[in-house]
Amino acid sequence: MIGKLKGIVDAIGESHCVIDVNGVGYEVQASSRTLRNMKLGDTVSLAIDTHVREDAIRLFGFSSEVERSWFRTLQNVQGVGSKVALSVLGTMAPNDLAQAIALGNWAAMEEAPGVGKKLAQRLILELKDKAPALSVAGLNVPAASAAGGAASVVAPDGNAAAEAISALTNLGYQPSQASQAVALAAKELGKDAATSALIRRALREMAAGVR
Repeated sequence: MIGKLKGIVDAIGESHCVIDVNGVGYEVQASSRTLRNMKLGDTVSLAIDTHVREDAIRLFGFSSEVERSWFRTLQNVQGVGSKVALSVLGTMAPNDLAQAIALGNWAAMEEAPGVGKKLAQRLILELKDKAPALSVAGLNVPAASAAGGAASVVAPDGNAAAEAISALTNLGYQPSQASQAVALAAKELGKDAATSALIRRALREMAAGVR
């Protein structure tokens, strides 16, 4: 199975690209967001999800492992196939998707082509407990510090808090921002709060303006 491709962008279509790897062109399906960030002749590295069927082998490419994890998880929801999953990821960046799920913002999900109100609500309902775990397993906890001479942000104690900071950082938030939000979340939820609860609360804090 192909898990990664690194090569030169040879062609860009409406829903796919061709990556030239040592003279072999691989046709890769990708989200509109991923394709917009490509230029002909650029060297790219894509995380690949390989789908094997009796009549075809399809490659789906993503700019990060997190995005590929979202792609797989989205398809666990009834009514979501590869096309709809790519549509969602083309409309929302991983951190925006996580925030929409944490806040129950199904209207944001509905903006993706092919996602109606009922499906958007189902996505929120079924992923609210699963999504936070996507970015936790196997990650290193980053050192959290504020730039520009500001005082360092001290992360709350505990594995759950450390995992929450790792998850938020992997979703694209700055370590100092993630640490501050998780610290506030831990203060409100208590020292025994679960990782998923801390992530959801921290996302709400950041949506409310934590910087």
